[in-house]
Amino acid sequence: MAKKWSAAGGAFCEAAQLHWQNGNKHDAASCYVDAGTCYKKGDPQEAINCITKAIEIYTDMGRFSIAAKHHITVAEIYESEVVDIEKAISHYEQAADYYKGEESNTSANRCLLNVARYAAQMEQYQKAIEIYEEVAASCIENSLLKYSAKEYFFRAALCHLCVDLLNAQLAVKKYEEMFPSFSDSRECKLLKTLMDKIEEQDLEGFTEAVKDYDSISRLDQWFTNILLKIKKQLQQEPDLR
Repeated sequence: MAKKWSAAGGAFCEAAQLHWQNGNKHDAASCYVDAGTCYKKGDPQEAINCITKAIEIYTDMGRFSIAAKHHITVAEIYESEVVDIEKAISHYEQAADYYKGEESNTSANRCLLNVARYAAQMEQYQKAIEIYEEVAASCIENSLLKYSAKEYFFRAALCHLCVDLLNAQLAVKKYEEMFPSFSDSRECKLLKTLMDKIEEQDLEGFTEAVKDYDSISRLDQWFTNILLKIKKQLQQEPDLR
């Protein structure tokens, strides 16, 4: 079966080259995308090569929204098939840039949130913080997305806590000023409790606060990992009491 997908991919590539030679850019790009879809079944690297050729054509034609969509496809192949997170990040960033240029801010933010998620996992906390703050600020401006802001402020504050307590405290204060209803959220209350427990070097209290929150609002893998990092730092701190 893999051979058949590969043969189909090869046929689409040949068709793309013929369209290109005849000056049919749009059809050439479309065939490269079809080739990429076929190669995805068994040769992810060749799929990336074909889709990248399509991206180059669409970019050259000024079709940036379509190019952005295919950058996301390449990013997803790097995430799940090739497993090269740095390259996945790069393609998500490029897609976000193109979407921003086309004023498709919701699509741009979706890409940026993937970048932030990986940046935090790779301990590039400042990068993650900047993105989460940027996306939260844009959500506040949109009445339909306003209440998503609290999640992104929550994520940004946790990234701050991975770096240092004082900046996290200042950040939470800033987020409350930017978005007053954040103060009453469970996320903000948890952050304040965690910051108190870190200040008191109360490891048990920290663990208990996370458990209480998780029993009502289930924390996903990203939150679990980042909270574990903060907890490990607390475990390693000398007891100064």
